[in-house]
Amino acid sequence: MAKDTGKYLIQHVYERARAAGHIRQVIIATDDERIVEAVRGFGGEVIMTRTDQASGTDRVAEVAAELDFDVIVNVQGDEPELEPACIDRLVERLAIDRHCQMATLACPFSAVPQGDPADPNSVKVVIDGQGRALYFSRGLIPYPAEPAGTTGVNGPTPPYLHLGIYAYRRDFLMTLASLEPTRLERIERLEQLRALEHGYSIAVELVDHATAGIDTPADYAAFVKRHGARSRR
Repeated sequence: MAKDTGKYLIQHVYERARAAGHIRQVIIATDDERIVEAVRGFGGEVIMTRTDQASGTDRVAEVAAELDFDVIVNVQGDEPELEPACIDRLVERLAIDRHCQMATLACPFSAVPQGDPADPNSVKVVIDGQGRALYFSRGLIPYPAEPAGTTGVNGPTPPYLHLGIYAYRRDFLMTLASLEPTRLERIERLEQLRALEHGYSIAVELVDHATAGIDTPADYAAFVKRHGARSRR
């Protein structure tokens, strides 16, 4: 609901999602009447959901149950600089990899300014030879057991930062929302682990860099500054 740029933060995200070439409809799912009013004010499409949903996946599934699309993309509402091309790449990856029921994005930590693989707020993912997720963790994976420069953080296989955007086949999203939270999901507090623990594959599309999500007032202040600089060009 922050509006220091002249637009609500959620409006920036909405407009970025609408700019993706493969996206036919953008809906904001919320359980907050203030957000509903704000979205209607700038002409966006919004649906009020139940207030007792356990996760963002469950909230998206509630809305997707009434939609007739093969693929549903879940974009977090705090990603005002998300690149539309990344959304398109995610949809394309799911279309290509027919063995996966969902897909997500990741990038090397080396492409993230001040990125810290040891930070538990930065979720890591390890990927197999087919570009599918082996595991997600708040811990450092892979752990650099060898000296720096031979493997791990500084070696040829850097940790990958998971970017919290997902594409689901619609039928699978309904299934995923119906599954009970799993042990690893609860331990790490990462809902994507529910899919892995139940034996489903997640395709991971690698992109060159991450965009900055808004998690703190300082993050938002930095975004406002960047936005102002772009507007003056």
